[in-house]
Amino acid sequence: NSKVTQREHSSEHVTESVADLLAHQEPVDYKRSVLNVTGETWDKQKEGDEDLDAENRPAWNSKLQYILAQIGYSVGLGNVWRFPYLCQKNGGGAYLVPYLVLLIIIGLPLFFLELAVGQRIRRGSIGVWNYICPRLGGIGYASCLVCFFVGLYYNVIIGWSIFYFFKSFQYPLPWSECPIVKNGSVAVVETECERSSATTYFWYRETLDISNSISESGGLNWKMTLCLLVAWSLVGLAMIKGIQSSGKVMYFSSLFPYLVLVCFLVRGLLLRGAVDGIMHMFTPKLDKMLDPQVWREAATQVFFALGLGFGGVIAFSSYNKQDNNCHFDATLVSFINFFTSVLATLVVFAVLGFKANIMNEKCVVENAEKILGYLNTNVLSHDLIPPHVNFSHLTAKDYNEMYRVIMTVKEGHFKELGLDACLLEDELNKSVQGTGLAFIAFTEAMTHFPASPFWSVMFFLMLINLGLGSMIGTMSGITTPIIDTFKVRKEVFTVGCCIFAFLVGLIFVQRSGNYFVTMFDDYSATLPLTVVVILENIAVAWIYGTKKFMQELTEMLGFRPYQFYYYAWKYVSPICMAVLMTASIIQLGVSPPGYSAWIREEAAEKFLFYPTWAMAILISLIILASLPLPLVFILRQFHLVSDGSNALSVTYKKGRMMKDISNLEDNDETRFILSKVPSETPSPMPTHRSYLGPGSNSPMEMSSAPNGRYGSGYLLASTPESEL
Repeated sequence: NSKVTQREHSSEHVTESVADLLAHQEPVDYKRSVLNVTGETWDKQKEGDEDLDAENRPAWNSKLQYILAQIGYSVGLGNVWRFPYLCQKNGGGAYLVPYLVLLIIIGLPLFFLELAVGQRIRRGSIGVWNYICPRLGGIGYASCLVCFFVGLYYNVIIGWSIFYFFKSFQYPLPWSECPIVKNGSVAVVETECERSSATTYFWYRETLDISNSISESGGLNWKMTLCLLVAWSLVGLAMIKGIQSSGKVMYFSSLFPYLVLVCFLVRGLLLRGAVDGIMHMFTPKLDKMLDPQVWREAATQVFFALGLGFGGVIAFSSYNKQDNNCHFDATLVSFINFFTSVLATLVVFAVLGFKANIMNEKCVVENAEKILGYLNTNVLSHDLIPPHVNFSHLTAKDYNEMYRVIMTVKEGHFKELGLDACLLEDELNKSVQGTGLAFIAFTEAMTHFPASPFWSVMFFLMLINLGLGSMIGTMSGITTPIIDTFKVRKEVFTVGCCIFAFLVGLIFVQRSGNYFVTMFDDYSATLPLTVVVILENIAVAWIYGTKKFMQELTEMLGFRPYQFYYYAWKYVSPICMAVLMTASIIQLGVSPPGYSAWIREEAAEKFLFYPTWAMAILISLIILASLPLPLVFILRQFHLVSDGSNALSVTYKKGRMMKDISNLEDNDETRFILSKVPSETPSPMPTHRSYLGPGSNSPMEMSSAPNGRYGSGYLLASTPESEL
């Protein structure tokens, strides 16, 4: 049944592949044979290492550990302090509609795609994209660079949370009151604090000791430097053994935030005014759904919430067994991420509703005192005060009635009175996000909680765990592909990476460091990652082929994925991502490149433009993160570096046969060796059946060979380089 026999009995040409020629041959150890084409010396230790890498890739201890790792990576600080802000800003409950729609048509398909290629090829981002399309191998390197940039400033936020965590073990909380300073023999309240608020002062002055602009470095803040060192030490310890150590950390870092959020929700719902906040949050403003800006921001949030393009998703998935149901994983993690965002939004606005009521009552009391002063000095007549109003028990409703009467009667001179409306709606409409929400608004609300230190400790421990889970995924996006590609020692590289990142990260713990955090957050990732994900989609759907990819998934999963994914990968996702990239570029061009600076003398924030040197850094970040994409393409397109596209490498080893075929072009000579027509060429994805002639058994079906995983007489390694 061999093709040799066919050739002898047939006048027609029979194409013989390398697999055909070798199918009935004994395995040869070429390095120890007389003929050594490459001239390499045989290294028993190296061979053992390669065997170990091929067969014993680390794996998750359990499916639960893997799911928790993906949840811990995708559910991060953005779910707590970005999603609620966007929800409030973009129409309340109405914002959930575009978010959910875009999650289904962009987020889920692309998340599934990354999980699938990682699990199938079992490599980090560099290895995966080098394998699928060598000319687009720069995708993996760009992902690593973006992970590095994001990890630099993300760990600074964990450092801030660590500082607040340790400061929470005291009563009263240190940000509950303004500090008293002595001016000679007189004790006065700190001016900067008095003109802002106690929590704002503690954040900007006690924590950051912030300078007035990005140009004023001010030297290192030693407290924040120490906290950053602790943060990188935690990340290093969690990552030192790869998934063996980080997987165990995920049991706590992924589950603990949910415990805290549920506790905060229960406690928040019992607070006065919590319902006001939640009602304000979810009251839909349907007209907002027609605003393109709302859809752009929803798409961006979906994109970053799932961690697409960073390489962390691929890295985690690469440690799975090949028959794992990654479609179920993608759906589960995507919707857990969504419901976590909704849960966090409920918590945030329950607490902010309570805070708004406290601030509104404070406003009523202060303005009532002003009115009493005007009544005593006869600026206002007692006839203007409704008879049922009692100043000793003044409600917000009574004050609003009194306010409207005074405004109507004193219309010409009303502004001179300096009275505020004290509307609850105005307090609830004050949009806060990011550090402003976590370190100012939320901390201020917690000072009014009974047992406030306990809730503060829980809140900042939650932030540390949310950040740590995301940092482990981000660092895996760097360590996994580098270790897979360059075979460096895991422990040495992880420790070296953390030390280097800490040293570079010192730029963020100088007194102007917060401004650099803002710069990196705004510009280092958005555009490069959007380009990366578009190219990932194109590489799989258009270069490799959606039909072929769907067939590979069918073999891997044991069932054919829904046809929805075919159209999503081929048409919907690329178009939507291209529109998002265009909108992001327009937004970058329209929005002035600047930052909010804290001016000490004014005790207020002020928008400033970046100086020329800062603009140069900003542009360099975007260019540097995107540079590997064209660079690798040019190097491989013009054959300045080898990509394996015009050469067939067959390696014989004792007890195994390995080969590496990647990105064969239509006119490659090797294609005619492998098959008659391009469609018959082996897929670059793993595990294919080689043709052994009519009536013969497939290698998958043979089970008599003692050394074969599939009984083919050769031991086929489970890594992509070794599959036939």
